[in-house]
Amino acid sequence: QVQLVESGGGLVQPGGSLRLSCAYSGSAFSRYSMAWFRQAPGKEREFVAAFDWNDNVNGLYVDSVKDRFTISRENAKSPLYLQMNSLKPEDTAVYYCAAAGAPVFRAWVLSDVEYWGQGTQVTVSS
Repeated sequence: QVQLVESGGGLVQPGGSLRLSCAYSGSAFSRYSMAWFRQAPGKEREFVAAFDWNDNVNGLYVDSVKDRFTISRENAKSPLYLQMNSLKPEDTAVYYCAAAGAPVFRAWVLSDVEYWGQGTQVTVSS
């Protein structure tokens, strides 16, 4: 079993920054790949960012957050982070950490996910 716990959400003004964290635990977790999703009110949950398993260095991002968001982690056992800069009101959503038991070599879809965190609310408003 895998447990994912997000933190770092909150209220921020447009143009501001937040850093989300995802702490995880469970057996053999180092073999899981991880990603961030978000769900805005009245909208479907969407992929936001993940590591690119083709090189395991660069990130894969939805077009709307490219050059503003950065996914990172120090090593396979450290928390997963999402640094969000230049935030816009349309970034308002509940952000979820997700884990999959196999590498994903493209932008994730919902069916890739085996485990979800409980989510953390991000609100961008003046």
